[in-house]
Amino acid sequence: MMSDFESKTSYAANLIDKADYIVVLTGAGISTPSGIPDFRTKNTGLWEKNDPMLVASLSSFLNQPMIFFNWLKPLVKDIYFSDPNAAHISLARLERENKLKAIVTQNIDNLHQKAGAKNVIEIHGSISELVCLDCRIKVAFDEHFVNNFIDKFEIPKCEQCQKFLKPSITLFEEMLPVIAWDSAFDHFQKADLVIVIGSSLEVYPANQLPEISVSNGAKLIINTFSTTPMDQEADLLLPYNVIEVWPKILEKLNVS
Repeated sequence: MMSDFESKTSYAANLIDKADYIVVLTGAGISTPSGIPDFRTKNTGLWEKNDPMLVASLSSFLNQPMIFFNWLKPLVKDIYFSDPNAAHISLARLERENKLKAIVTQNIDNLHQKAGAKNVIEIHGSISELVCLDCRIKVAFDEHFVNNFIDKFEIPKCEQCQKFLKPSITLFEEMLPVIAWDSAFDHFQKADLVIVIGSSLEVYPANQLPEISVSNGAKLIINTFSTTPMDQEADLLLPYNVIEVWPKILEKLNVS
């Protein structure tokens, strides 16, 4: 008899094979196997250890920058020394086979791009860029900045005004990047299959995106360990480790 894992991954492969417009939404759970902490896991989640409004808000950056950058430092270290895992690589391969229209991510870690994916929409911004809120100048958060920040705690400053540069990530009290959000919204309106990977679907407004697709008749696959508010609407739940389930699905699709 076929195991539950085998039957569900076969069904996932079948849904992917039949779909014409696939959009993926990824959350922190796709990157935890790469060593990047998520936000809500008991004892290890970033918001279990810190009050997000005190450390990761626009007010924190503007009014208590040392608290903000002390919180940011270990996260930057985790991100910059991490590598994409088998799930990131699998999605990049599916994109290369023209099976994915877009990867919409809530993550700021750049791991989809490191894995080779091209059409990645970062609705919460990216750690790979810095911006001056006064001069609007943007610079890459490159190896030079990162090493000085991690090793010497030298906080990057704007060359023009000498104020601290802010990572181009969406902090609490900030709006989502408009261009990225509009692009994501457009893709989810067109999708006939949505795949949610590693997202609890608790964060507004990202959690509204799959609802748009499902209300238009799209199929829904959810790959998380935890339950989500959309489990009852899903066509398939995959409560398995992302680095195990996606290589298996690609194997069934004959994608290498």
